[in-house]
Amino acid sequence: MSERSKSDKPDELTPRDRGDVIGVGLLWLAKWAVCIVAIAAGAWVLGFLVARLWVVILPVALAIVIATVLWPPVRWLTARGLPPAAAASLAVLGFLGVLAGVIALIVPSVVDQVPELADKASAGVNQVRDWLQGPPLRIREEQLNSAVDAIVSRLQSSSAQIATGVFSGVTTATSALITLFLVLVLSFFFVKDGPRFLPWLHSVSGSRGGRHLEEVLSRIWVVLGGFIRTQALVSLVDAVLIGAGLVILGVPLALVLAVITFLGGFVPMVGAFVAGALAVLVALVGNGFVTALIVLGIVVAVQQLEGNVLQPVLQSRSMQLHAVIVLLAVTAGGSLYGIVGAFLAVPVVAIAAVVLRYLGEQIDAATAPPQEPESEPAD
Repeated sequence: MSERSKSDKPDELTPRDRGDVIGVGLLWLAKWAVCIVAIAAGAWVLGFLVARLWVVILPVALAIVIATVLWPPVRWLTARGLPPAAAASLAVLGFLGVLAGVIALIVPSVVDQVPELADKASAGVNQVRDWLQGPPLRIREEQLNSAVDAIVSRLQSSSAQIATGVFSGVTTATSALITLFLVLVLSFFFVKDGPRFLPWLHSVSGSRGGRHLEEVLSRIWVVLGGFIRTQALVSLVDAVLIGAGLVILGVPLALVLAVITFLGGFVPMVGAFVAGALAVLVALVGNGFVTALIVLGIVVAVQQLEGNVLQPVLQSRSMQLHAVIVLLAVTAGGSLYGIVGAFLAVPVVAIAAVVLRYLGEQIDAATAPPQEPESEPAD
């Protein structure tokens, strides 16, 4: 080899040029930037499709959640020889019976106690009015009357918008009934034909892709079932403890508030706070300041029990999500799709976490160093 060719050959001990290092780094950054932009564009398209198809996606999502609740009794019934259609029908009818029983339980209480609560609320407003007129504010009655007149005139000027809102509310109620019927029908078919879905998907997608899909969907189903059952248990404990305290203190609408506490528990962190604030407000209007403070203490104590004992022990096994992620998910879901979005936010994030964990496992398996075969012992 000539001296020229030897001098052109790069020496491993020679440091690399700064321009080459910067160029490689910029190229690496540009590739990742393009990937991030492509992922963001895909997420935007997915969000656009979800918004357009929300009327279809919402019943399917709710039906899947309900199916995770109905599947254990359906599986128990089919294991004892009952046909899948009959078992699914009994489960759906039982769910409807529980729902109708809860409504029949709370509606008479609301009808009986709301007039009394309204009178006490009016008395509370008068007390606030007297306090505003007294020291230290000493607001004159003319100023209060002018403020009330301004509010009334504002409502009168917005009568057309209020009427539109009423008709919109009727339309929303009708849509909710249609959605509930569709959810029940879909839940019936999900629990009836659910065991056939994975084998069918495996056969359609092929052996390689079907194996991954089957594993991921099985994990998602386990996580969803664990979330619903765990959250129901936590919500039941909250509702029983807070409801018992409200009944002992004689707070109006105690049973209704207990049911609201149970339902609010399915929206982690935010739901319990809102239900507790409502209970304190009703106690303040119905029983006075001292009772409201006692109710506040009960709510805080129960939520501390939930946050420090029940949630870490139960939810960590089923969800494996940090509290910050849960809070951000509930906030984003509520701002985008309201109460239903807040309810479905945590299961959606849990599903995404399952997919990411599975991808991480596959990456670790692909990048793991090959294991050397064990040598046979010498004779």
